[in-house]
Amino acid sequence: MVFLLDDDDKSFPDPLSVPMKDRLPDGLFAVGSDLSPERLVEAYSQGIFPWAAFRLNELHWYCPMDRFVIFPEEIHVSHSMRTLLNKGKYTVTMDKCFREVIEHCSQLRIDEEGAWLGPQMVEAYTKLHEQGVTHSVEVWDMDGKLAGGLYGVYLNGGFFGESMFSLVPSASKIALVHLAEHLKEHGGKLIDCQFETPHLKSMGGRHISYEEYMDILWR
Repeated sequence: MVFLLDDDDKSFPDPLSVPMKDRLPDGLFAVGSDLSPERLVEAYSQGIFPWAAFRLNELHWYCPMDRFVIFPEEIHVSHSMRTLLNKGKYTVTMDKCFREVIEHCSQLRIDEEGAWLGPQMVEAYTKLHEQGVTHSVEVWDMDGKLAGGLYGVYLNGGFFGESMFSLVPSASKIALVHLAEHLKEHGGKLIDCQFETPHLKSMGGRHISYEEYMDILWR
């Protein structure tokens, strides 16, 4: 079952209202509407996120019932990563150049079939950043050049990771480790990875149910 969204109503149907037999395996939940700040904040507050090839000119909204997350206190830092961090080759900042980070994430994949981070998405998340809802982590090399980073949405202790990039090996991992440590220090609850990848699993990602996920975020 896939809902068609009303452009004038920024609310979403309750994801749990969809019977198990009618849920799509990939988590596709709704189509249509826009990327207004109000729509995006409402979506993330329910664990829903937009994700579709931008060339389709139709928004797809996903809400997987199986969530892949990293709890900040469970971040796995390998011996080789710890050695790299201790060398002091890279400096990490937050929210220093959000626009540059999201544009790097976009341009590295923009020519791929199915690329989703198009101009509309870039503008929407940049607008959310101006409202203090989206944030970036930047990794800089010793020459002061951007080496990697990530960005995502932060609501009620949950960081909803959207995309990351590396211009040098392991730069995105450095950004993720820094993010987890920052969240640990400031009461962050979880990092929503959206989908499992070997890269994220190796760093401590694991699956939880949608019900547990929502309970953690809003209890």
